[in-house]
Amino acid sequence: VELAWRIGKGKYVAITGTNGKTTTTILTGEIFKAAGRKTEVVGNVGVAVTKKAISSTPDTWMITEISSFQLETTKTFHPHISAILNITPDHMDRHQTLENYAKAKSLIYQNQDEDDYCVINFDDKESYKLKDGCKAKLVPFSRTKALDFGVLVKDGTIVVKDMRGKAHDICKVDCITIPGDHNLENALAATAIAFFAGISPEIIRKTLMSFKGVEHRLELCGEINGVRFVNDSKGTNPDASIKAIEAIEDKIVLIAGGFDKGSSFDELIDAFIQKGRALILLGKTAMKIKDTAEKKGFTNIIVAKNMEECVRESIRVAEPGDTVLLSPACASWDMYTDFEQRGEHFKSCVKNLEK
Repeated sequence: VELAWRIGKGKYVAITGTNGKTTTTILTGEIFKAAGRKTEVVGNVGVAVTKKAISSTPDTWMITEISSFQLETTKTFHPHISAILNITPDHMDRHQTLENYAKAKSLIYQNQDEDDYCVINFDDKESYKLKDGCKAKLVPFSRTKALDFGVLVKDGTIVVKDMRGKAHDICKVDCITIPGDHNLENALAATAIAFFAGISPEIIRKTLMSFKGVEHRLELCGEINGVRFVNDSKGTNPDASIKAIEAIEDKIVLIAGGFDKGSSFDELIDAFIQKGRALILLGKTAMKIKDTAEKKGFTNIIVAKNMEECVRESIRVAEPGDTVLLSPACASWDMYTDFEQRGEHFKSCVKNLEK
């Protein structure tokens, strides 16, 4: 990212947070494209920033997903608009403490000034704490709070309040097709970024209402005998998986486990137990999650050797109306190259069951 900034000429929108980065980045990119802006969607979404930076011009908008690892190496990187979506414990094997992790995230605005914008989630405690260190114009968003300025939800409608206090209705929350409160927050963040980049409410509205979401994020990938299969392989930490669980109303057979990043699974199990039919575990963290669940009184647990076994067992224990949810709450690196490969394997196993 630092190198791309130095060699390129584009304007940067930089988006970080523990969860929701990819969805928000892609949604923001779609809004900018719909507005006719010259747009490159880059970073952790799969396209290297440097690859597009070389050919960027002053009218190119570089919509960039950026991780804490990447931010740690920045010195002069200066986005025109930054966004901090949320901060919950992740990568503790690297950062050791939540404070260190949040400090790395705050580097996103270290070089911003009063001519720039920083979009921050005021519903998220750790993100809110970072507002005082920011020199850019602060743009809050919230789905629960009444704001005098920023992006909020009022009477079931997404509303932008501009710097003069004027309210601009965007669309009804019910018109957004991506499910869950976390995706509403992603939509609010994308709305804030786009509006303060000068894009009209009408274009924002149309894009929010037509956006279908992102692969590997609460992706419906099949239905067998009344049981739905949902691929949320991007759930690479407990908080992401909790949000996926909260977005599903059915009883859940949860497939979880993977590479151990030093996370605690207590809150994950607390959220799951309320809707849990069965817990199917694989990977290095399988026994750690199993122990946590059993301590909390949940015992319908299967430990599987691989994804094929997970999917076979899931259809055996699920009942019509249930959802089988792959949301591992862990990274994929113990068994797969990345979360995409894990999600694709899950989908192929589901397809094989359908035959």
